[in-house]
Amino acid sequence: MKYSAEEIRAALQNNELTTYYQPQYDALTSQLKSAEALVRWIKPDGTVISPFFFIPVAEESDLIMDIDWYVTELVCKTLEKQNMMPQFPISINFSRKHIQEDNFAERLTAIVDKYDLPHPLIEVEITESAMVGEEERILNWIVSIRNAGFTVAIDDFGSGLSSLQFVKDIPADVLKIDKSLLSHNCEDEKERIVLESIFSFAHRLHMKTVAEGVETKEQLGFLRTCDCNRIQGYLFAKPMPEEDYLSLCMVHKAAEEPADILQLQSPASAVNLLLEAVFRRYPLVIFTNLSRNTFYMMAYQNFTTTSCPSTGVFDELIVHGTSSMHPDDREAFATTFDRKNLIAKYSEGAQEIRLITRQLGDDGVYRKVETTDYFVKSSYTEDVIAITLCENLPDD
Repeated sequence: MKYSAEEIRAALQNNELTTYYQPQYDALTSQLKSAEALVRWIKPDGTVISPFFFIPVAEESDLIMDIDWYVTELVCKTLEKQNMMPQFPISINFSRKHIQEDNFAERLTAIVDKYDLPHPLIEVEITESAMVGEEERILNWIVSIRNAGFTVAIDDFGSGLSSLQFVKDIPADVLKIDKSLLSHNCEDEKERIVLESIFSFAHRLHMKTVAEGVETKEQLGFLRTCDCNRIQGYLFAKPMPEEDYLSLCMVHKAAEEPADILQLQSPASAVNLLLEAVFRRYPLVIFTNLSRNTFYMMAYQNFTTTSCPSTGVFDELIVHGTSSMHPDDREAFATTFDRKNLIAKYSEGAQEIRLITRQLGDDGVYRKVETTDYFVKSSYTEDVIAITLCENLPDD
């Protein structure tokens, strides 16, 4: 049965709504890392009512906003009880209706500060489907939340049709993978390919990942190979009352971490660590097919200039790059990285081409940049492939 708005409001006023907590675990170490707060209605006779029977009705009016703020208070009270205990971040689901609250970030801040809690302990969750329409308003809303020191999670990713569009535009911190993407127990090849792709681009976007609805060892085993960060589901724990959750926090904090995480990491995790190291030194990486005159760029952060095209014709990239060089360096750059010259050098047995130039930055200042082309061989083609690593050099 479903309940009326009047019944739900009365339950809220009588403090019959409470929070259960479903833990989220590190995918590799199985250590408790965080939790999601889930609302439950417990009647005076002890009957526990699932949100399925009352949240949809509350969503039809502003009653859902009252419930969300009520849950926020309960979560803060739970965290306050842990002031002398281990604390883990807790995510709270917020309705799309809150986007209309101009003072949302301020109100959330006031509640959390009242309990003297660090803001990173609160994670704001909004469903992917709630992001359809009013994109600019949603973007500003999320930015205000993050500017206030809270993290933001996109919930139920993969359950809608607008996923990729919003993930690339919304500056969220966490991507929660909907359980529907695990429906074939990670044993279907297409399902595995989709999941691998999601975790790969999430990592590239610097987003943490949480897989929801994990119920089998097969799912866990595959998710570990994908470098999934956190696991949530019945395989580890069901939603539990506050008392049980607080006890769980004490147990897991006391447990020792593995001596060497490198012995547990997945191949995907090792590759991601390698990429982090590469990008730290080389903030601009370009893949080029010299034979086909094409390229695409793996741009990172903090490079001298951000005006480079991300993909297209390699010859045009060199023209663009030449124009950004110091006048005294332009001829050397254009000649060295001329496509025909590079192919000729490769045919002569060269393994790399290196050049230091002065490049105009976004701030209008010329700075030294070392550009190195490494010739690599692909087992799938006879084309001449080069990987370009660009490094900012210190000023003299």
